Amino acid sequence: MTAVPETPGRTVSPRCTLGDIAREANVSVPTVSKVLNGHSDISPQTRRRIETLLTRYGYQRPRAPRRKTQRGDLIDLVINELDSAWGLEILTGVEQVAEAAGLGLVVSAVHNRASLTRRWLEGLISRGSQGAILVLSDLSEDQRAELQRRTLPFVVVDGVSQPPPDVPSVGATNFSGGYAAAEHLIKLGHRRIGAIGGPEQLLCSRARIAGYRAALESAGLPTDRDLVRYGNFQHSGGLRAAQQLLALPDPPTAIFAGSDQQATGVYEAARLVGRQIPHDLSVVGFDDLHYAQWTAPPLTTIRQPLHEMGASAARLLLRLVNGEHLEAPRIELHTELILRNSTAALR
Repeated sequence: MTAVPETPGRTVSPRCTLGDIAREANVSVPTVSKVLNGHSDISPQTRRRIETLLTRYGYQRPRAPRRKTQRGDLIDLVINELDSAWGLEILTGVEQVAEAAGLGLVVSAVHNRASLTRRWLEGLISRGSQGAILVLSDLSEDQRAELQRRTLPFVVVDGVSQPPPDVPSVGATNFSGGYAAAEHLIKLGHRRIGAIGGPEQLLCSRARIAGYRAALESAGLPTDRDLVRYGNFQHSGGLRAAQQLLALPDPPTAIFAGSDQQATGVYEAARLVGRQIPHDLSVVGFDDLHYAQWTAPPLTTIRQPLHEMGASAARLLLRLVNGEHLEAPRIELHTELILRNSTAALR
């Protein structure tokens, strides 16, 4: 690989090939191709290693000829909220792929408001966008029918809700993430393990709690309804639910919070009653947002590959725009237990 110095200690190659990336990553060329095309059957470690090399060497995938269209060089990202680290992680993944493909990105935050939801659909059509990535609590039948009627490609990122099986979508293994969180606490000797899900009506929240319950059942532990609460995926919801759990006559010795933001609420609830983490209470979060490693103590959590989910959704959308056939409409990326200092063996 011919490298041209860019900055001290770093090289880039404008002629980098998939073979070059594969050799340096010690994988096959098909494995690199799978990462580029958003396939899910790649381990998180291998995926991160390959994506790091793709970024380092400035690799840009050769663009397939697009269908003749009157639409502009724009794609849309429609998301419930951007005022959270969760939403920003997805945005950066979409933005990275759109920029590499030479496309502009229009971002609409709808905040679950019906008026804004109607407006993004009207704007998407009037702008002549190539297609859309949707991160919504719900995709209504009317919205879906309108997109399909106008032959506008779209991909759903189901961080909060899972779309119908025939809709192109990208998600994460929420059930196995909840299972891994509870299993970790069980192995540490905890038997009274609380859980705080997000809004109960959301499928991802129910899947995480279902995984938690399955781990308890596999270990022969009873599932106590008093130990399961539901919040809003925010700090405030975690604080309220944790205060209720810690006020029980027989409070939990560990809590699985269904998001990192809720885990920070658990931290505050523990502080307010004089419980020290992890000596008096073990805590596991979900997401692995950037600040999870900076909490005190650093948070043990389930890594949801949010950046990769956004990037995979963008790649999937580009395949649809280019008229490619999708082998399967659903991509599901792996979650991973990240061990830090907020969990400890039961004393």
